[in-house]
Amino acid sequence: MARKCQLTGKQANNAFAVSHSHRRTKKLQEANLQWKRVWWNEGNRWVRLRLSTKAIKTLEKKGLQAMAKEAGINLNKL
Repeated sequence: MARKCQLTGKQANNAFAVSHSHRRTKKLQEANLQWKRVWWNEGNRWVRLRLSTKAIKTLEKKGLQAMAKEAGINLNKL
């Protein structure tokens, strides 16, 4: 499975690590992903998702059902 947030779609970014002498080497900036168990009221059960920390903060504000609808995810399959 790709390192990708299931609700927001955040994934790794290609970047350069710049040394003191300004020599640039390629590096990968991974998204800060966490496994999170979230209570889903409509389904009356726990759902386990791989979320970025930004998505966890947004989830507390909007709610799981609203974010899943925006992302086009069917929570019954998770």
